[in-house]
Amino acid sequence: MKRHRRFTATVAILALLSACGGGGSSGGSSPITATPSPSPTPTPGQTVAGCSLRERQDFALTQLREFYLFPDLLDTTVNPANFSTVQAYIDALVAPARAQNRDRFFTFITSIAEENAFFASGATAGFGFRVTSNAAEGRVIIAETFEGTPALAAGIDRGTEILAIGSSAADLVTVKDILAAEGPAGVSRALGPATVGVTRVLRVRAKDGTVRDVTLTKAQFEIDPVSDRYGALILEDNGKKVGYINLRVFIGEPAERDLRAAFAQFKAQGITEVIVDLRYNGGGLVRIAELLTNLLLGNRSTSDVQSFTVFRPEKASNNRTDFFMPQPESIAATKIAFIGTGSTASASELVMNAVLPYLGANAALIGSNTFGKPVGQIAIDRPQCDDRLRILAFSTQNANRQGDYFNGLASKFQSTCRAPDDLFNPLGNPQEASIKTALDFLAGRACTPIGSTGTLALGERRAGLELITPAQPNGTIERDLPGAY
Repeated sequence: MKRHRRFTATVAILALLSACGGGGSSGGSSPITATPSPSPTPTPGQTVAGCSLRERQDFALTQLREFYLFPDLLDTTVNPANFSTVQAYIDALVAPARAQNRDRFFTFITSIAEENAFFASGATAGFGFRVTSNAAEGRVIIAETFEGTPALAAGIDRGTEILAIGSSAADLVTVKDILAAEGPAGVSRALGPATVGVTRVLRVRAKDGTVRDVTLTKAQFEIDPVSDRYGALILEDNGKKVGYINLRVFIGEPAERDLRAAFAQFKAQGITEVIVDLRYNGGGLVRIAELLTNLLLGNRSTSDVQSFTVFRPEKASNNRTDFFMPQPESIAATKIAFIGTGSTASASELVMNAVLPYLGANAALIGSNTFGKPVGQIAIDRPQCDDRLRILAFSTQNANRQGDYFNGLASKFQSTCRAPDDLFNPLGNPQEASIKTALDFLAGRACTPIGSTGTLALGERRAGLELITPAQPNGTIERDLPGAY
């Protein structure tokens, strides 16, 4: 039985990072989403009567009552008339589950057209960079810049610091003042909406100390899921070859193409030890997560369980078991170092969790604790309203039936190594702190476990730089590309 699942996420409040509702300090969590095949069938008699606010709210309530994973945690007493949007009403309905850390803005309504465009090709609009902030120090620094974007064309890349933001050179406001007045949300507001044509003047400082003013205009572009610059590399460590793969987001055909090409190179070079860099990956399509897991563990049998999908008891007919399916490009990894942060969520966590029963201590989490989203969504569409309702409807478990990691995966790994996100060295560089630590793990060199000082409790903010994400994400891009503007 085939399903079309997605972890949409990016942050949802999981955000162990920043936002607590959608973004996360260091990133976002993308809700796992799924449309099992066949899709769940609503109870006979339900009708769609139109697209007024009340009709859309009523539709949301009906579907939540039928499919929500935690029906006892729905507050169906709230009055829809008290809310001016469908999402605000949904948030009130699921508030009891959120209070128990079970639904951190994982249930939401979005645009069918927007989501389909993003998952098909990575289409979005913006300057083309991810932004981090350190409110205590009053700093905003670029974590990553995407290819084919206004930002990269202007020479803005990882490690560039934004000093001031304005709509013109005449009204520049320093980032320090913005953070002091409004926190990271103020920086998000100052950068403007994800709309083609929005223009901002940025005063930036390059890594060499050069300061200049740059005018950028937001444009449409497509995310390359595996960067042509540093996304797939073969690193040398004391004569040993190590595969490095950095996956930005689990979107469709582009990610599949890039992953297959990367692992074909790894296989040709006899690679058996791999660094999988998911530090900013908020999630995406589950089928791509399953593909990545199959590419990593090509020596597994088709009778070996990769994951279980479990709905609430009344919907148990939709439960399914996914088995390994080795691919022509698969390698048989003996050791894997996963680089993660609080922005690492959903589909990213699904891959990590699926590997644990088979590699044990030979799989490590490098960096810091992950977002923590062991649950996912189904998608129910109302095309006439361009509404896609994503309902938290199932949980995921690995072959050992482990799936309770709402507070992140760090405690589930036998091996962990704490490391910072080193913004002043390029991604893919063996000297970048997290990659260097990953190489240490693969070589058997000592490291400091993430432990209690490296693990965040829900709602706790990490000291230092965090991806700027909204407390409550609005749309597919904010959920699946944490920190992107």
